[in-house]
Amino acid sequence: MTKLLAAAVAACLIIAPVAPAFAAAARPSPQSSLDRLTTEDGLAGGLSQVRSRGGTRVTWRSGTAERGTGQPMIGPEGRFRIASMSKPIIAATVLRLVDQKKIALDAPVERYLPGVLRGSGDGAAIDGRKITVRMLLQQTSGLPEFADAIEWKEPFPDYLRVALALKPTPRGSFAYANTNYLVLGMIVTEVTGKDFRQASRDLILGPYGMRDTYWPAKGDYGIRGPHAYTYGVHPGHPQDGEVDLTDQLPTYEFGPSGGLVSTPEDLNRFWREAPLGRMTATTVAVEQDGWPAGARYGLGVARMRSSCGYAYFHGGDMPGASVLSGRDRAGRAATVYVTGLADTPAKRQHLIDAFDAAMCAR
Repeated sequence: MTKLLAAAVAACLIIAPVAPAFAAAARPSPQSSLDRLTTEDGLAGGLSQVRSRGGTRVTWRSGTAERGTGQPMIGPEGRFRIASMSKPIIAATVLRLVDQKKIALDAPVERYLPGVLRGSGDGAAIDGRKITVRMLLQQTSGLPEFADAIEWKEPFPDYLRVALALKPTPRGSFAYANTNYLVLGMIVTEVTGKDFRQASRDLILGPYGMRDTYWPAKGDYGIRGPHAYTYGVHPGHPQDGEVDLTDQLPTYEFGPSGGLVSTPEDLNRFWREAPLGRMTATTVAVEQDGWPAGARYGLGVARMRSSCGYAYFHGGDMPGASVLSGRDRAGRAATVYVTGLADTPAKRQHLIDAFDAAMCAR
């Protein structure tokens, strides 16, 4: 696997944000929008779940839980790899630590990780004394994307060390990079004395009632509990084409940037409890190719306009799954995921349409 191919797979497919615009035209029904993903787009299965502010839940399913069996797509209890939807949960963890006076948003990273962020080579300008916690959360730190420069095969390298040798992006401008949340995980570990996984369990997953959400252990390549099968191209073996990836991905390695496994029900619980006002109080313009016009990014949450008003969301992709999850101002939460990768502009727009249809259905 060449580095160029690895970079393309890792940066574009594994834990990248979902970025296309919401559909502005007449939206399809939630069911027909899911059906398009599993028929026209050829993805194995899809599910949408909506939770109203009052707690009423509605679920739509399409496709199959396992190719070749005719088994219906699993329900909202099904677990799946949520990829970059992990970022809002890490951001909420950081904000709880702000409440506890253990982290200050405008403090430099140097305060918590002295001497750690020092670039070398092409990354010589990287300096943790000039990067704040807020910059990490808002993707404006200038830290480069480590996933662009690694090969996805074991043994995996020190991701931060790889990133620190790369040319940074302009500090203060939005540039999405998983490296930002890698560093946030390190800060959470440092200030709590616990692995960031345990800290997020204590501060967010447990208190929010996200009982079916977990961080896989090292070497745990499968998905625990009820789940549908997932299909896609393995980033380490692209020559094999589409394969069954259900038990083939080292999800642990995606860390705080994208390592969680969850369910639609748990993600909608997250949006019910998340401090959305604080997460979107200060936002920055998203001036990056592939994002919708007018999008803004806050503290681990993006804002954009759906066909029924503003939606606050995050998305995630990795081989075998794509997800879009969020809520509106009124507290209505929606999660849509498919057991395949929405890896073309058409598929991604169809995923957006499915989210829009679920969020706006009344």
